[in-house]
Order: sequence, then C-alpha cells, then structure tokens
Amino acid sequence: MLNEFKEFIARGNVMDLAVGVIIGAAFTKIVTSVVDDLVMPVVGAITGGGFDFSNYFLPLSANVTAPTLAAARQQGAVFAYGSFVTVLINFLILAWIIFLLVKGVNRIRASVEREKAPEPAAPPPEDVRLLSEIRDILKQRA
Repeated sequence: MLNEFKEFIARGNVMDLAVGVIIGAAFTKIVTSVVDDLVMPVVGAITGGGFDFSNYFLPLSANVTAPTLAAARQQGAVFAYGSFVTVLINFLILAWIIFLLVKGVNRIRASVEREKAPEPAAPPPEDVRLLSEIRDILKQRA
C-alpha cells in the first residue's frame, strides 16, 4: 500500500493539482481582498451602507417579533432570505471581478504572442534538397 501511495504522489497530475490548489487559495485571498477592500467600500459609499441584507427575513410563526435574524430564530421559525441575497450579490460582484481579471490576463497574453517573432522555417531534409537540385538541373537542360 505504501508503494502504491508513492506512485500516486509521484504522478505529474497530482503535483499539478497540488500546485493549482495552492495558487487557487492564494488567488482567492487576492480576489477577496479586492472585493472587500477596494470594491465594497466604493459600493457602500454609493449605496449608503453597502449590500447587507443579512437581517431580512419573513416570520413563519406569529411568535416571531424580533427585529434581528438571530433573535427571531430564537423565537421561532423564519424564512431567512436576506443572507442568500447578500451572498448572491457578493458572488455576482466576485464573478464580475474575476471576469475582468481573466480578460486582462488574456489581453496581456495576446500582446505577448503578437510580439513573438515567427521562428525561421527548418531547412528541408537532405533527400528533398537533393531532389530539388535534380529537378532544377533537369529544367535547365530542357
């Protein structure tokens, strides 16, 4: 079993996946910081407090009279749609930022590809070169 585990770990795909997960975690921190530290303060300034619907709920019981979600849950059943709305809006903002980042990276990649000079064509194989010479000599005799 230990040898099988060593073979599994030694495969290239496993190492690629591990690197991808680590880079993904670091990228998640970058995107979270962009959203929390750069985008949401601007959105909050525009909307007067941001998108926090976490205390929005519908009471499913006549006993629920509390103004906050946490207190309302203690009083009875509630339909807490506000947290979902907040998460959905945050997801849409995050997806838009990731889209813009990917678009920027693709633009940079395309400019790098355009700057690359095409490699010179490889010389033809020896037999093709000799046949071309024979053809040219036969054309000159005719």
